[in-house]
Amino acid sequence: MIPTIRQLRYLVAVAEHRHFSKAAEACFVTQSTLSTAIRELEQQLGVVIFERNRKSVLITPVGEKLLARAQTILGEVEDFVSLARAEKGSLTGEIRLGVIPTIGPFLLPKILGELRQTYGKLRFYLKEEISSRLAVMLTRGQLDVLILAFPFPLRDVETVTLFEDEFLLCMPSGHTLEKLQSVRQKQLRGEALLLLEEGHCLRDHALEACELQSAETNLVYQGTSLHTLVQMVAGGLGLTLLPAMAVAGDVLGDTNLPLRRFSSEKVARRIGMAWRKSDPRRDEYRILAEFIAERCVPSAATTAVRK
Repeated sequence: MIPTIRQLRYLVAVAEHRHFSKAAEACFVTQSTLSTAIRELEQQLGVVIFERNRKSVLITPVGEKLLARAQTILGEVEDFVSLARAEKGSLTGEIRLGVIPTIGPFLLPKILGELRQTYGKLRFYLKEEISSRLAVMLTRGQLDVLILAFPFPLRDVETVTLFEDEFLLCMPSGHTLEKLQSVRQKQLRGEALLLLEEGHCLRDHALEACELQSAETNLVYQGTSLHTLVQMVAGGLGLTLLPAMAVAGDVLGDTNLPLRRFSSEKVARRIGMAWRKSDPRRDEYRILAEFIAERCVPSAATTAVRK
């Protein structure tokens, strides 16, 4: 008997959650239904995919190989469905869009209203997650398009750059760097630099843009969001790097924290879109990318640097 798409989805879910109950919840089925489907799949294939005990669920070596192929198959199934959607017209139907937390709250409110007016038959399903998790969901076919910051390692995808997003240095009032009109990257060496916790690509992009190594600064990874970082700076705990799009989106609120630009023009991250090369709707995604890029270039770098 040939495995079903449903069985492959259950396999991927269990591998992701390493827990049958949580996987069943994610798939909107009962645990017994999911467990039975996995057991039948193992019997059909004549292999053990998951090693089960009371404390954990482990995937076997052969299970790892089957998991990789299952993810590819599920992505191709979604491309199969997208092929039918693509015949309905330009930017219609549903697009499942993944976006990282340091972009979504500041970009999407600016474009979704006009996008809805321009393409009335288009519906968005939005997922906000860190880049690594979005990449997995794109590969599995759970998402169609990603908006994220480059560089980021992605396989078998097409990418397009939307705009450059400048980094601004945010500091407590009265800091010695506040006296300067602009700052140089090397002036951050030895400073207490507040960045997002591990897993957020903004941390790596900020360090790379400032030509810094982790050992050259007193890095603090306590921030879980840009708003948290702002409050930490306001409390005098250190400096942080804020994307200009977030500043334009009023991430500073009423803190009145001073900002300074860097003297180098390269202190920025690159915002772009990505989709699977095999997705037949890629022409539609290019239209979407052009739509976003045309409306975001002017606001990518704010001119409101606080004195």
